[in-house]
Amino acid sequence: MNDFPGGSRSRVNKAGERIREATATEEDLRVIDSWRAAHRGVLNTFQAVLRMRTRQSQVVVAQRHKRKSTIIGKLHRFPKMQLSRMDDVAGCRLIFPSIEELYQFREKLHKARFKHELKNDVDRYDYIKSPKSTGYRGVHDIYSYDVKSDSGSHLKGLMVELQYRTNIQHAWATAVEVIGFITESQPKFQEGDSRYEEAMALAGEILARAFENNHGPHRQLTNDEVVRLFLAKEREIGLLNMLRSLNSSDTDVSKKRNTILIFSDSGDLEVHTYKDATDALRALFELERQADGRDIVLVRADTSDEIRFAFKNYFSDATDFINLVGQGCEILSGRRVISESKKRVRKKKPAEQEQEKGQP
Repeated sequence: MNDFPGGSRSRVNKAGERIREATATEEDLRVIDSWRAAHRGVLNTFQAVLRMRTRQSQVVVAQRHKRKSTIIGKLHRFPKMQLSRMDDVAGCRLIFPSIEELYQFREKLHKARFKHELKNDVDRYDYIKSPKSTGYRGVHDIYSYDVKSDSGSHLKGLMVELQYRTNIQHAWATAVEVIGFITESQPKFQEGDSRYEEAMALAGEILARAFENNHGPHRQLTNDEVVRLFLAKEREIGLLNMLRSLNSSDTDVSKKRNTILIFSDSGDLEVHTYKDATDALRALFELERQADGRDIVLVRADTSDEIRFAFKNYFSDATDFINLVGQGCEILSGRRVISESKKRVRKKKPAEQEQEKGQP
């Protein structure tokens, strides 16, 4: 019987506690890296199953290791959470053309002969039926990994999150991530300037109604009201002009499937690709140690185009969201209400933002 990754569950949890207390040692960080690295086997198993089941379809499948900075942030946001029980360190994302296809695929997967255990009730993480107040819509499932072989027994019980969303929902979520990169506000975590959160919640309502015969967090509003409130908030913060002004990165992504994306504080994107997943993980941990404020994530998809689509936020590409929200406002209001004005902006440094806050 092989040891639990990182030594033991209690050792991993202790390392997580020390992260919270800001007393983590180099050994604690090595324990966490070992535990994170073990999720590679879980990801490989699930992505293979998902790709087989989506073959010859329009569904995009991608996978990612949760960023170290995001793990640390989650430990601080949920002070009672044990690190070994964090269930989304390994994640697979599936992007569907429609809500109907999403639910059909998910139902078939639930009924399949699947040795891994679904840990949540069917509706627990269904944010399409019950949208988040932020405007987020999508469905998550958590699985506990099961394995029969002795060589893989140390992976038994590790968790993986399956994230289902439609193209429309993905466009919205991408814009939220881009906003987080360029403004230091985090609408999905309800952190920073609340006006971005309010605008994106209204935008989510518009997209849900206009394109998916669905609703977001503001179902009590009329179509005219939701458009009017969004436009007022959008004018106040210049949301669409800011997103339009970004240069969508044309950084080349090679055909190697394991890709590290690095988004720097200046807004530049750096891409590293690896043929071997083990080499990619080793490089990821080394780059994280040298991070210096950069946002780093290890992702994988079948093609370079699928990487660019599934992780558009790293390429500063909110084009789909901009077009959809304009069309959505027109559909709901019966008239064109968003112009194509464009103004160049750059990402502001935190110090500049603090200086602006202090100005009258």
